Amino acid sequence: MDTSIVAATTNPKGKYCALAVCWLLGIGCLLAWNSMLTIVDYYAYLFPRYHPSNIITIIYQSFAIGALSVLVHKEARLNTRRRNLFGYSLFSLGSLAVLVLDLATSGRGGIGSFIGVCVISAAFGLGDAHVLGGMIGDLSMMTPKFLQSFLAGLAASGALTSGLRLVTKAAFKNSRDGLRKGAILFFAVSASFELVCVLLYAFVFPRIPIVKYYRGEAILQGAETVAADLAAGGGTQVAPTQDVEAPRYVRRLNKRDLMLLYSDLAVTLFSVYVLTFSIFPGFLSEDTGKHSLGDWYALVLIAVFNVSDLVGRYVPVVKKLKMKSRRGLLITSLGRLLLIPAFNITGIYGSQGWMISLMSVLGFSNGYLTVCVITSATHDLLAPEQNALGNLLVFFISGGMFVGVACDWLWLIGKDW
Repeated sequence: MDTSIVAATTNPKGKYCALAVCWLLGIGCLLAWNSMLTIVDYYAYLFPRYHPSNIITIIYQSFAIGALSVLVHKEARLNTRRRNLFGYSLFSLGSLAVLVLDLATSGRGGIGSFIGVCVISAAFGLGDAHVLGGMIGDLSMMTPKFLQSFLAGLAASGALTSGLRLVTKAAFKNSRDGLRKGAILFFAVSASFELVCVLLYAFVFPRIPIVKYYRGEAILQGAETVAADLAAGGGTQVAPTQDVEAPRYVRRLNKRDLMLLYSDLAVTLFSVYVLTFSIFPGFLSEDTGKHSLGDWYALVLIAVFNVSDLVGRYVPVVKKLKMKSRRGLLITSLGRLLLIPAFNITGIYGSQGWMISLMSVLGFSNGYLTVCVITSATHDLLAPEQNALGNLLVFFISGGMFVGVACDWLWLIGKDW
C-alpha cells in the first residue's frame, strides 16, 4: 500500500483548523441568544411591566426542551447536516428579525413588540435544540478535543457579548436612543456571524481531512447521521481497522441502556444547570439591590460569569486538573446547591465585591463541570452510541436550564408578585 495513503488514514491533517472551526461554531450556537440576553437592560427599558429577562428566558428554554425531546427520540434517523444548517440559519434569520422588528416599530415598546421579541426568542430556542444536540452528538464521534473546543466556544460567545455590551454602554449615552443603538449593533453583528457559521459548517468543516476521517470511521460503525456531511466533504469511507471491526458489545446499546450506564453523569449535568439558571440571569437583574456601580452592576456580574465560565472550560485541557471521578463530579455538582443561600444572603447583606466573587465561582464551576462530564462520557462506545449519549446529555442540560429558569421566578416572591 502507498505510504501516503497509510499516513492519510492514520494521521489525518487539519486538527488545528478543525479546532478553530469547532470554537467558532460553538460561539455561533449561543451568540444570538446571548445577544438578546445581554441587552436585557434595553428590553427592561422598553417593557418595564413584563419582566423580560424572565419571560424571554423561559420561552426560549420551553421551546428548546420541547424540540429537543423530539430530536433526541429520533436522533439515529436524522440527517445531522440538515439539522445543524437549519439551526444556524434560524439563528441568523432570527437575529435579522430582531433588527427588522426594532426598525419597523422605531424602538417603541408595547405588547405587540414584546410578543414579537418572545416569538424570536422561541425561534432561538428551536435553533438551539437543533444545533447543540446535533453538534455535540456529531463531535462525540470524533475526539474529546473537538468537543472541548466547541464547549469553550459556547462560553466564549457569552464573554464576547458581555465585553461588547460594556463597550457599547460606555460609547452610547445611557438613554433610550443609546440603549437602542447598542441593541442594533449587537444583532447586526449576530446576524452576520451566524451567516458565517452557516457557511463554515456547510463548506469548510466537512472538507477538513481529520473530520472526514472520523466521519468515515463513524459510518463504518453504523452511524448513518453523518453520511450527508461526509458526502458534502467529498470523503470516502476508510478501510476498517481491527478495532473498528471488533464487536465491543453483543448488541448495540439503546437509549435505555445508555441511561442506566450514565445516569449519574446525566444527574450531574442536570443539577449543574438547574443551579446555574436558578440564579443566572434573572436574579442578577431582579434581586441584586442598589450598589455603587449603579446600572452597570448587572452587566458586570454577567460579564464576570461569562469570563469565569470560559476559563473553567479550558482548565480540563490540563490533564492533571481534569476531574475524572464520576462520583466526584456528582458530589461537586450537588455541593454547588450551597450557592443558593450564599447568593440570597449576599444579595441582602453583602457588598458588591462578595457578589462578584460568588458569580466567578458560579461561572467557573459551571464551565469546568460541563467539560469534564461531556468530554469523558462517550469513552469506549461505538459511534452511534456516542451520538445517542451526546444527545441525551444535551437533553439533561436543557432540562436543567428549563427547571432552573422556572425556579428563577422564586426570587420575585415577596416583591411585586
